[in-house]
Amino acid sequence: MHERAGTPARPADLVDLDELLEAYHERVPDPAVPSQRVVFGTSGHRGSSLDTAFNEAHIAAITQAICEYRAAQGIAGPLFIGADTHALSLPAQETALRVLAGNGVRVLADADGGWVPTPSLSRAIVVHNERARDDGRLELADGIVVTPSHNPPRDGGFKYNPPHGGPADADATAWIAERANALLAERNAGVRRAAADADGYDFLGGYVDDLAQAIDLDAIRRAGVRIGADPLGGASVAYWSAIRDRHGLDLTVLNPSVDPRWAFMTLDWDGRIRMDPSSPSAMASLVARAGGGEFDLIVGNDADADRHGIVTPDAGLMNPNHYLAVAIDHLFRHRPAWPPSAAVGKTLVSSSMIDRVAASLGRRLLEVPVGFKWFVPGLADGSVAFGGEESAGASFLERDGSVWTTDKDGILLALLAAELTAVTGRTPSERYRELAAEFGDPAYARVDAPASKEQKARLGRLSPEDIAATTLAGEPITARLSRAPGNGAAIGGVKVVAESAWFAARPSGTEDVYKIYAESFRGPAHLAEVQIEAKAIVDAALG
Repeated sequence: MHERAGTPARPADLVDLDELLEAYHERVPDPAVPSQRVVFGTSGHRGSSLDTAFNEAHIAAITQAICEYRAAQGIAGPLFIGADTHALSLPAQETALRVLAGNGVRVLADADGGWVPTPSLSRAIVVHNERARDDGRLELADGIVVTPSHNPPRDGGFKYNPPHGGPADADATAWIAERANALLAERNAGVRRAAADADGYDFLGGYVDDLAQAIDLDAIRRAGVRIGADPLGGASVAYWSAIRDRHGLDLTVLNPSVDPRWAFMTLDWDGRIRMDPSSPSAMASLVARAGGGEFDLIVGNDADADRHGIVTPDAGLMNPNHYLAVAIDHLFRHRPAWPPSAAVGKTLVSSSMIDRVAASLGRRLLEVPVGFKWFVPGLADGSVAFGGEESAGASFLERDGSVWTTDKDGILLALLAAELTAVTGRTPSERYRELAAEFGDPAYARVDAPASKEQKARLGRLSPEDIAATTLAGEPITARLSRAPGNGAAIGGVKVVAESAWFAARPSGTEDVYKIYAESFRGPAHLAEVQIEAKAIVDAALG
């Protein structure tokens, strides 16, 4: 933990915007250098122009590749595009608009030139394509979100959402990245450009007006739940005031400021500015305010509003795993129109408290690898009613069982906390304590362990047979997994399960470490044993 974590940013912590933007336009990537190539992670291509990892040439190449991909897939409808408040987002959107125009793609951008949260763009795609199918039209839409999510102000990000409205799968992103890097190798000679051109679309109105289809806003209004909402300087800033005004909620926008340097933030755990609503350090100012009696609930979102942070007067910032368990418990008890067969979706590094809650509800559990993309098919067809990640990202079906979004929705999850408070008279953290009393109170943590590039590559290929251990922290091992039990997809690492504890190990995509996620229902001391043995088990398997 950095010595200044949780304290206000100083001038020396702030990015030089002129330098950042100049680098975006002037620096030319060399695709022979691995760090300067297009690489799609779980949330698109990310990097900084200062590292020659997110520059105009990258965005032009990626957009051209997307145009060719959508043509190859027969995607003939409009493309929705939106950007968050990072300094690199609007320049990258402008680059993309020129390439889209050069390829003759009809584009729908925000009619008022406003910022567009990820869930709002996902919602726009879902609604457009539902209507197109109902009308018998084949011109399905897709979309681009220009955002690095909660990453520091120096970063940029670029995501592609196909016609299902959610994150592109690995096949699509691999195709796009390969083509983009080939274009970069030719100095973008194959990129077509024209004057930027886009039609206007009311992202905010469509999203905000439809919220009552997913959230019991009447209950929140009747109960008079006092909500403090902090966009953390992100794309949801105009959405929160619109939600207040259109639905008559007792809601205060705590900080309507938008500053691409994020000078108002408190520093994250490592001393950097990062808009992570699940981080106690980044949310320190909101936690300090929660005990003042002014609000029943304080919520926050990251820069593109796909993540949520829930702060209560009695507990401060909720652990994301705790809130996921509470959200699932509440939703499946208060959504009678949801299909009885619809599953609870979780990633395999999320808390096993979710497993116990799902079992108590009589619901099928769908455990998938890390990445929200794995929930998309189920959310789209209604076979998964809720999908959530331990990193504070989730979405769920409308109240009648229809699809809401197929990407993470931090605004939705924040409003759900208010619904729960209104309907039950308890805060989400109070409800979690009740669940812990019923099912056990697990200790959960993630730690890093050093690993060379070769070891990380081997970790990604490990099989259950490579795990020689038979016990974990004094308990017999009951399962060794290299594929997710919910869909059989490779997890890019291993998960080892015992009766009251488990760990999962996955290589980091950016550092020479691997991540150990671990949990124990026997308390922090047992968790520490699990972590020590997990490292020994993995290191032995790596050789």
